[in-house]
Amino acid sequence: MATDFVSLTPGTLLAPVPAVMVSCALPGVKPNIITLAWVGTVCSDPPMCSISVRKERYSHHIIQESGEFVINLVGQPQLRAMDFCGVKSGRDVDKFAACGLTPVAVPGFIAPAVQECPIYLACRVTAVQELGSHDLFLGRIEHMGVKQELMDEAGRIHYSKAQLVAYNHGNYYELGKALGFFGYSVAAPDVLERRMKQLD
Repeated sequence: MATDFVSLTPGTLLAPVPAVMVSCALPGVKPNIITLAWVGTVCSDPPMCSISVRKERYSHHIIQESGEFVINLVGQPQLRAMDFCGVKSGRDVDKFAACGLTPVAVPGFIAPAVQECPIYLACRVTAVQELGSHDLFLGRIEHMGVKQELMDEAGRIHYSKAQLVAYNHGNYYELGKALGFFGYSVAAPDVLERRMKQLD
């Protein structure tokens, strides 16, 4: 049977994926930031996320010992800092200071959020799974913060104002215009028109 596909060796070809800065800390130790792309939502009730971290990364033992991490979504203004935090080690440099970033307290957490980022999700580790090159940290989302300027009077988050970025196999990309919404393919014409006008 004819096909237009080329067979490749199995690998991590899923794309695009979120590009985020994950902050972590231990008592008496300066907080650190690790840049990750192996991040995902895994459950909605309870709300949970996962991150995958190599054992040799400086943040691995911090997250393992503290049992918490904060996922900071990255907008275009934070892109250079995010890249820096991915190529430098917290063993050698204070990434908050080097990037001019501000740690901000998260209620009930040792790990700070990054003040300059538009959105954060603070997670408590519920399980660690050794996978091979990476360990997967499963985290329950216990606190979230969204910059006030992203919210409208109806309580909706306008993500376009956050200028979020994505990662695609070594490259960073800006997110484009909204093309639809969940269920748009079966929405009534009046609902479709109204909702599409609300997208930004």
